[in-house]
Amino acid sequence: MSGLYISAANKSSGKTTITLGLAGALKRRGLDIQSFKKGPDYIDPMWLSASSGKPCYNLDFNTQDESEILNTYRSHSNKAALSIVEGNKGLFDGLDVHGSDSNAAMVKLLGLGVILVIDVQGITRGIAPLLNGYRAFDPDIRYVGVILNKVGGSRHEKKLRDVIAHYTNFSVLGAIHRDQNLVIAERHLGLVTNTEDSCADAHLSRITDEVESQIDLNPLIKLARADDKKDPFDQVENCIHSVVKIGVARDSAFNFYYADDLDALTGLGAEVIFFSPLEDETVPEVDALYLGGGFPETHCTQLELNQSMKQSIRRFWQSGRPVYAECGGLMYLARSIVWKGRKYAMAGIIPGDVEMQDRPVGRGYVQLQTTVNFPWSVDVDTRWNAHEFHYSKLVNVDPTMRYGYYVKRGYGIDGRSDGIVMDNLFASYAHLRNTSGVPWIPNFIQYIRSRMQSKGGFHKL
Repeated sequence: MSGLYISAANKSSGKTTITLGLAGALKRRGLDIQSFKKGPDYIDPMWLSASSGKPCYNLDFNTQDESEILNTYRSHSNKAALSIVEGNKGLFDGLDVHGSDSNAAMVKLLGLGVILVIDVQGITRGIAPLLNGYRAFDPDIRYVGVILNKVGGSRHEKKLRDVIAHYTNFSVLGAIHRDQNLVIAERHLGLVTNTEDSCADAHLSRITDEVESQIDLNPLIKLARADDKKDPFDQVENCIHSVVKIGVARDSAFNFYYADDLDALTGLGAEVIFFSPLEDETVPEVDALYLGGGFPETHCTQLELNQSMKQSIRRFWQSGRPVYAECGGLMYLARSIVWKGRKYAMAGIIPGDVEMQDRPVGRGYVQLQTTVNFPWSVDVDTRWNAHEFHYSKLVNVDPTMRYGYYVKRGYGIDGRSDGIVMDNLFASYAHLRNTSGVPWIPNFIQYIRSRMQSKGGFHKL
């Protein structure tokens, strides 16, 4: 079981582009590649999944303890020739001044070697103290090599290679020259998702071509083939209950889901049936709905025009069947979304309106404390770690609204509360991840079964 960690000196150095290219290039060589992403990101993993051809899994100190991180990494790495973990921000960056949540801490926990991506715009001789400083700052980090990114030309590349060879003991694995065609478009929440990029396949192919031509893949291929043994560890999931059917909204407007959360749903007794609020006329015949995050604001016209889907979701909620929504899902269930000066009618279940802002309203890790209104089987005052990232704000909210969370850190709905509770509906700006500390999926499934039993089974409306 072999693996690499792609990191950098700072954010926006090109880690994602390099990682996409490496995954694609190694896959072209016939290697089974498993990708991972550090942190609570959704969009980078979507691109990494497309490049490697299999789901990307998140590794996050905020929502997982160390044993869960190791279990996630080992169980999926066990099935691949080479695993590639893309870090976030810089190698030594994190919330903790001692680095307990940094990429370096993750590297040491997983026991991986690091490929350091350096944005070399405006740098020549100065790269030597930068690299030597990184090695000296934490001697326990093992470096596989460095990849020079955004190189200004052949002369710039030669100077950098000469300096690195003379002053450091880093190996230069390759140099990617500046090319605007390799850049993935960004917007208010980060990269444009691959589901919205009509040229995503061509873009990935172009990135892979450039990596193949400018990076020496042989050391990585040798690493992948050096260990043919598979780790005996694997997660065992037992389904001991009857299957419940959960409709999961998934299209270019709603696509923020953790791969291991979807795995957990099926592993704990749910049949997942995907549907599209953009394209489909009605929700599928299921026992519950799960509407994840995404970008409903950029699809407002199509969502507004799909009247049959909005009516179908309202009837579903009125039938008493559970509905769970996160962020983008919450926005869609509101009365309206105001986007770029125009108001669009949404599903109209939540008595409130969504207004898009110029700056993030809630961004980063959050801590939630459950209230007496929390609908699933969790003790009052239970604290859950999650994250939020939204430029939208819910306004004109019914003052009698009940909430399932007190926000101890973060913003949520109004800086104090999150988790709207309306009988069988639970909608929150917070994104949950199923872990031992936040077991939301087994609680949600238990809630679905309890609703089914109390109503003698759901019926089609």
